[in-house]
Amino acid sequence: MSKKKVMSILLTAGLALSVQGAYAQAPKNAPNSNAASAFDNKIIKKINADNMYNTIALLSEQPRAAGTDGELKGANYIKSQFEKYGYETELQPFKFYEAVRNNASGILEVGGQNLKPYVVSGSYSDEVTAEMIHVGKALAGTVPNTVKGKIALIERGDIAFVEKIQNVLEKGAVGVIFYNNSGTSNAFGQADYGQNIPVVSITRAQGLELAEQLKAGSKTAYLKVAGSGMEEKTSYNVIAKMKPHKNKDTGQVVMIGAHHDSVPGGPGANDDASGVSAVLELARVMANMPIDTELRFVTFGAEEKGLLGSYHYAGTLSDQEADRIVGHFQMDMIGSKDAGGDNKANGLIMYTIDGKKNLVTDLASAAGSRTALGESVPYGQLGRSDHQPFHELGIPAALFIHSPLEPWYHTPADTIDKIDKNKLQETAEIIGASVYQIARPDTPALEHSRVAPKPVDYDFENRPPGA
Repeated sequence: MSKKKVMSILLTAGLALSVQGAYAQAPKNAPNSNAASAFDNKIIKKINADNMYNTIALLSEQPRAAGTDGELKGANYIKSQFEKYGYETELQPFKFYEAVRNNASGILEVGGQNLKPYVVSGSYSDEVTAEMIHVGKALAGTVPNTVKGKIALIERGDIAFVEKIQNVLEKGAVGVIFYNNSGTSNAFGQADYGQNIPVVSITRAQGLELAEQLKAGSKTAYLKVAGSGMEEKTSYNVIAKMKPHKNKDTGQVVMIGAHHDSVPGGPGANDDASGVSAVLELARVMANMPIDTELRFVTFGAEEKGLLGSYHYAGTLSDQEADRIVGHFQMDMIGSKDAGGDNKANGLIMYTIDGKKNLVTDLASAAGSRTALGESVPYGQLGRSDHQPFHELGIPAALFIHSPLEPWYHTPADTIDKIDKNKLQETAEIIGASVYQIARPDTPALEHSRVAPKPVDYDFENRPPGA
């Protein structure tokens, strides 16, 4: 999906920023050195952390797991807020499949002995009796044609479980037995929708024993899975657009995003009602500001299921539409008082997929020094959030998050009482100032290839959240 392109961007007219941010050569009649802060104030003085806190409190009243009534209720509330601020708004549904286990049970009998397997998440419920064949790790190009009509014995490792299953399924396998590559556990594995054969897992010791038996001759197995499968569900993206006046329209788009779903059973106050609260607050603040660049705010569904909402949205963009997007600012978990530890910049960090600086990180690091944070924002390399699909389209994108994460990440304890209004304010100011630097009509368009023309100086941090 990745493609190369050169995009036009808007940088501050005549403002030569310090080495902490983006740089543009000053033209004649340049504004004075206080111009950047003056423009920032048009946005940041309107940002209200109490508004964000109240949004988090409302959204975290119940879990918002993708495909549930809680998610739909949250998405409809977000949509109503965008509409109240005057945005062209869309609720974009998309289907996904979720593994279900209704008292799932599995039987694997070889030579009259039941190996008591684990039923892989999402396994198809069925029963088969067939010969086994050991196919190693079932890597692409290594699976023999003789797997047809047989149960494949597969070692864990190197590639995803669903890829291993698909590689043997395409050659006609009628079942799969995974065995572990270390330790003593048999509780692992994932099947995908449409992989309609039973799949179980056993321990490493059991797998190695079966492999040895197969060296001595053929072995027949009885494999049965019950109470397991896939269920179709619907999640939603909420999309809000504000287009500039036709007389002052660069044809470009700047995006601000967060994900509105939570983990099952979790209220998701920080993850990621906090990000949504800043998206809505910036949408409110910018609704009546003069712009010559389209503002596009999106909250994504099913992030916790594997970035499904952002990938769905990115997949709906034509090449021409993607070419118009000059940057994507993604906020995920920006409000926990217990995240960040003693790290610089109050724990706030910008992550890019490739670990390289880009337009988004350059502008935001500079904005950090000019706003409430009072210092440039470090950056590092990490995926695992909704900035990834935009990076793969060639769009400058970064994730804004506090690192290391709080102890109650992905637990029922992710509640409103853990939220720090100062952190919400700082992050919203940085994103708001950065986005308005692109969108305000006094800035000229400059040819740009995803990085500032002049190198910038801010720290690289190679650490994952929670580290």
